This record gives sequence, structure tokens and C-alpha cells, in this order.
Amino acid sequence: MAEPIPSTVAVAVTGVGLASILPGVDGNALIGAFAGATLLVVSSKDLTLATRLAYLVISMIAGYQAAPDVVAWLPIRSTGMAAFFAAACAIAIALQLIERVKTADLLSFFRKKGG
Repeated sequence: MAEPIPSTVAVAVTGVGLASILPGVDGNALIGAFAGATLLVVSSKDLTLATRLAYLVISMIAGYQAAPDVVAWLPIRSTGMAAFFAAACAIAIALQLIERVKTADLLSFFRKKGG
């Protein structure tokens, strides 16, 4: 019997490849975001399958959406490479921000700002 994960990966790769040829879709950024998200998921060994799939989708969307901004801010000119790096870093950055917000003392922050 075939393993479910390799067949799922084949379907995902085929879907990304087909979506990249649609008009209005930046194929380089889409494939780069998929590669970065896949790298993130493959390197995350201690997560459940559901968490990995969620991270894959979230990271891929974030990487694709951030590619134009990364190209504008950094000396990277390829939207594919920009999307790859953005997708690979998206979850780590988001989780760090969430942890900092959880531990932040917002009341004292606003007291300092107010005077």
C-alpha cells in the first residue's frame, strides 16, 4: 500500500505547479513560498501532522504575500527567493511576536507613554 504522505505531497506540488500558470499569479513567488514552507515543515520534527499542515498553509500564504515587500526592502531581486525566505521565516517570527505579546505588560507601557 502506498504511503499517504508522498501522495499528498505529489498532489500539493501538482497543485502549486498548475496554480503558477494562472494569469495574475506570480509563479516564481508561489513556487518559492511553497519551497520555503516545505523546508519549514520538514525541519519541524516534533509537531503533529495537523500542526505541520497548518504551518505549511500559513507559511506559504505569508511568504507569497510578503515577496513584493522583501524585494522592495532587501537587495534580492527574485520574487521566488524573496518568497522562499519569507515563508521559511514567517512562522518563527509570528510565534516570537505572539510570545512577546503574551509576556508584555501593556498597562505599564501605556502609563509610560501617557506621562
